[in-house]
Amino acid sequence: MSDSTRADALLAGLPREGRGRLKVFLGAAPGVGKTFAMLQAAHAQQRQGVQVVAGVVETHGRAETEALLGGLLQQPLLRSEYRGVLLEEMDLDGLLKAAPPLVLVDELAHSNAPGSRHAKRWQDVQELLAAGIDVYTTVNVQHLESLNDKVRDITGVQVRETLPDWVLQEAFELVLIDLPPRELLERLREGKVYVPEQARAAIDAFFSQTNLTALRELAMHTAAAQVDADLASGYRQRGQEAPALRGRLLVGIDGDEQAERLVRHACRVAQRRHLPWSVVHVDNGRLRDEAARHRLQAAQQLAERLGGEVVLLRAGEVARTLIQHASERRASLVLVGQSRDLLRRRFFGAGVAARLLRESHGLEINVLDRDAQPPTPRAAVKRVWVWRHYLLALLATLLAAGLAWAVSSVLALPNISLVFLAAVLLVAVRSSLGPALACAALSFLTYDFLFIPPNFSFSIQREEDVLTLVFFLLMAALTGNLAARQRRQLQALRETQAQTNQLLDLSRRLTVATDRQAVFSAAGQHLDGWQDVQACLLERSADGLLQVASGGAPAFTDNERAAAEWAWQHGQAAGFGSDTLPHGRWWWWPLAVDDQPLALLGVRPRSGEPLTAQRRRLLMALAQPLAQALARARLGEQLEAARLHGETEQLRSALLASVSHDLRTPLTAMRGSIDSLLALGEAIPLDDRRELLEGTRDEAERLDRYIQNLLDMTRLGHGSLKLARDWVAPGDIVGSALNRLRVVLAPLRVHTEVPGELPLLFVHAALIEQALVNVLENAARFSPAQGRLVLQVQVRDQQLCFAVSDQGPGIPLEEREKIFDMFYTAARGDRGGQGTGLGLAICQGMIGAHGGRILVGDGIDGQGTCITLCLPLPTQPATESEAP
Repeated sequence: MSDSTRADALLAGLPREGRGRLKVFLGAAPGVGKTFAMLQAAHAQQRQGVQVVAGVVETHGRAETEALLGGLLQQPLLRSEYRGVLLEEMDLDGLLKAAPPLVLVDELAHSNAPGSRHAKRWQDVQELLAAGIDVYTTVNVQHLESLNDKVRDITGVQVRETLPDWVLQEAFELVLIDLPPRELLERLREGKVYVPEQARAAIDAFFSQTNLTALRELAMHTAAAQVDADLASGYRQRGQEAPALRGRLLVGIDGDEQAERLVRHACRVAQRRHLPWSVVHVDNGRLRDEAARHRLQAAQQLAERLGGEVVLLRAGEVARTLIQHASERRASLVLVGQSRDLLRRRFFGAGVAARLLRESHGLEINVLDRDAQPPTPRAAVKRVWVWRHYLLALLATLLAAGLAWAVSSVLALPNISLVFLAAVLLVAVRSSLGPALACAALSFLTYDFLFIPPNFSFSIQREEDVLTLVFFLLMAALTGNLAARQRRQLQALRETQAQTNQLLDLSRRLTVATDRQAVFSAAGQHLDGWQDVQACLLERSADGLLQVASGGAPAFTDNERAAAEWAWQHGQAAGFGSDTLPHGRWWWWPLAVDDQPLALLGVRPRSGEPLTAQRRRLLMALAQPLAQALARARLGEQLEAARLHGETEQLRSALLASVSHDLRTPLTAMRGSIDSLLALGEAIPLDDRRELLEGTRDEAERLDRYIQNLLDMTRLGHGSLKLARDWVAPGDIVGSALNRLRVVLAPLRVHTEVPGELPLLFVHAALIEQALVNVLENAARFSPAQGRLVLQVQVRDQQLCFAVSDQGPGIPLEEREKIFDMFYTAARGDRGGQGTGLGLAICQGMIGAHGGRILVGDGIDGQGTCITLCLPLPTQPATESEAP
């Protein structure tokens, strides 16, 4: 045995992380002492310091049981009224909120009151286990779903409250509570199980010694199967060879009366042999009535509850398809039901079971005998449409006879039969095998009556005519059978193509969806094309509530919202047509990847009937690519966030690298001047001291401009820059900017051209002044000593423009678009010197906030750079002279 196999066995033996353990007390019948044994085990746990809470315990008035229950903490029951009857149920939410280490839940197969969250109590137990709470529970063997038919055959009573077998198989511990039938009957007569009146009725109906013995045997077999499974797991954990799984069990079902019986029998066989099992239905296109469809759907749902896999195949040959599927899945056992003794199956195929026995090689074929009970009669109204096909067969025969009579004088007798063969083919293509065979028989009789001598008689004089008629009937039957088979295959292919087209259409829409909202939009557009259902998609909002992401905003009841929340939290189907909160109108299916819910698919059938199994499987198939698309969109969002985080880190590094020098340079100069003044004091001449102080002030102003640039850029980036607009004269902006930069511009020859009559600007004056200061400082920094710098203000195309031209080295054409990027410093030209690289970026943000733009061109006489700030001119305010 490999180490990985042993590791898997060890992991399987441990409880799942965060999940509680289930201990089941199994009995053959009521009264054997399951509840009493459960309470004794609970007291033992309580003596060891474990907090035990009785969620629901049925004492049935037994004094000994009530005495044991009295020593335990009990969770109050919920009371509700249904049709005038007061019902009490376990408070599931109260137990989940209290979260005790151990909860007692009696009668695991109990059906909850209408309106409860779950239809069955075992589903409540599953939710307690998922919350990490250990559960002790009791159940009788007749409540196991796979034994339902056997219990009915033994006792004559159809048990209605059942639970899937996998619930017991997942139990951490199974305890068999056994009591001999004679002792149980004695307890029953003494009134220790039921009250005397009920006891007498129970003995007469259910509690006979024969019935109890048979039920006791079933309980022992169930416990033995669990012991075998535990033993095999123990061997694997020790690294020793254990009985290996031998292939797979396939059970083929149809829409007949024994479908559910086959599923239950298959479940029991799979448990005894430790085999995984699948329920396979081969749809060959044969028309079925509504009752057969319901029986097939019920059998498939039963298989899902019992833990089996449901497979739907489409093909014309049932037996051959089962054999091929068994080979693909490496199955070792195929179980089918006995075919009906119908004439057409004897002549054409001899039934599925016979063909499996004849054609399979190396497969074990088991055939379950048919139930002795008579089949349920079918309503005649459901078969009306079938008789239309037989009417078509009759009309086709009459038309063929008329046409053959018309051409009988021209064609030879053997050729006339081809007319009837054409009619048979037409009926086979338009209907099914039954009407085609009927048309063949009618054509045979008509051909004999009208055209075989003696005419107008069914007698035949010549022996060769008998052979002709026999061959005609054989050819008609064969061609009709082949045509009907091709028609069924064509119908199956059309249905398969329709489902494939659904998947292809959704996949095509999802392929072009790049984000989460686009995925929801694509899915909504696809589901809106379904006429028989209303669909929507829900997602979690930022505050944790479910909200509609696609499909409109339908109104949901509290029950439907509770079902949606439960489906999201537990990753299972809930709502209409399921076993969890089924009293709403919506069916919910979680869209999850790696057990992480991403969205919720809601479907409401417009007909008011639950979704068929085939429809649910199609929706679940569509949900897979939809969930993958949502996961892909989420991954894209995470990658984008990571990219932005990386760019932010890169920006931060660039900022630190850029400003470290430019902030340190003025600080160093200021510190040197201050140190000189402190060290020498009065020894420094007055003019020198004044020069040091002025230098310190200039460096402080320079440092202030750097910091102001950083603050402005931060405000622009976070969108917190507020525009306090007012009317201002362009000349005032120019004068203030030049005054702030008088020291910086002192080494240059500055020429200004500001006309006296300029329109007013409705702007944030401080921001426009700062932008102009940044441009002037940028031009001054890279202009040569005694170079010219020209500032022009003029009106162009309903815009007022501030143009700053210098005689610096200029900016290459390929870099003129990049100079407005933050921290970009050109290798040559105006951005080649020291600086944070924020000046022009801030200018662009400030001017852009006013609806303006910045242009870059050549400088004075084609040398240097010209940067122009253009601002839109609004309608000028009315002056006092213009006022009325």
